[in-house]
Formats: sequence, structure tokens, C-alpha cells
Amino acid sequence: MKQAPRSTPADDSEMVAVGSVLRAHGLRGEVLVLPDSENPARFQKGSELLVRDGTRMRRLKVASSRSHRGRKLVQFANMTDRDAAEALRGALLQVPEESVPAAEKGTFYYFQLVGCRVVDDGLGELGEVTEIVEDGGGVLLSVARPAGGGPVLIPFVGALLPEINVEERLIRSDLPAGLLEACGSTS
Repeated sequence: MKQAPRSTPADDSEMVAVGSVLRAHGLRGEVLVLPDSENPARFQKGSELLVRDGTRMRRLKVASSRSHRGRKLVQFANMTDRDAAEALRGALLQVPEESVPAAEKGTFYYFQLVGCRVVDDGLGELGEVTEIVEDGGGVLLSVARPAGGGPVLIPFVGALLPEINVEERLIRSDLPAGLLEACGSTS
């Protein structure tokens, strides 16, 4: 895995969220983090994470972490009181995209799908993926329609999405008749 660069990235560099701070925990500066990374080293002692502090990115170094009810309790270096920890409430913990290991062949990270154009074989341009939704019944691509209106949710299923090219930012779909209307329904 590539290491994050030593300098703080410019505001326009691509960042990937790896967790979010839920709240302060205790009195000594720990925070409760909801991890959004399968990388076991992401929150280990010595790891560096970035958080937006107003208009600039600030680097935080993990001093310690431990699992806690499916989440992580993280202590950052030089954060020793509850007030400092509470100031991070709601913050996204991020890393530069180049520090994320390449996905295995045929697999994708969710962040790679966001921003891809979706073009259907029969229906033409459907729009752009704005988010990935996990609803308990499967994974869905939320696609913003170019003509406006509400987003349409497309099941992330290989049979419906025969080609995904993250380098070209293109997803080709082959939706059956009526699926788009059913997926775009507000009922």
C-alpha cells in the first residue's frame, strides 16, 4: 500500500472518506468513529488521517484505537481533552485517493462509481451516479437524471450492468423494459 504524502494535499486533490466521527467518548480526547474502510491498518497507531478544518485540511495521527460495538474508539496524538474531541463531531476522516490500494480485478470501491455516467443500451444516457445506497436488500446506484426530476435507483447487479469502466467514468446498463420507471417511482 502506498503511504500518504507528507505534505497536506491541496484542496482540489481527490480524497476518500474512510470514516466519520460520531462523538467524543470519555474525558481524555477519544472519539467514536464509524469506519468506512475495510483496511485493517487504517486506524492503527501511527496512521495518518485528514480532516477538513474550515478551508484547509488538517492531519491527525492515530495514537491508539480499539474496537467498540462495531465501531472504533480512536485517540489522536495531541488530543487530550473532551472539548478537542467534541470539536471533531461530524467530521469526515479522509485519505488521499492514491493511498487506497487498487481494487481487485472485477471489483470496485464505491467512491470509484460516484461520478460515472450511466448509459443504457436501449434507453441512452440515464445520468450520473451520485451515491451508492445499501438498503438491506442489496446495493443500488442512485443516478441523477440529466433532464432533472428525482434520482433513479438502479440495482447494482452484474446482469443489469454488463460493463463498468471506472477509468473512462462509464457504466453501461442493459435494463429490462419498465425497470427504469419502476425504479424511479416515488410511491
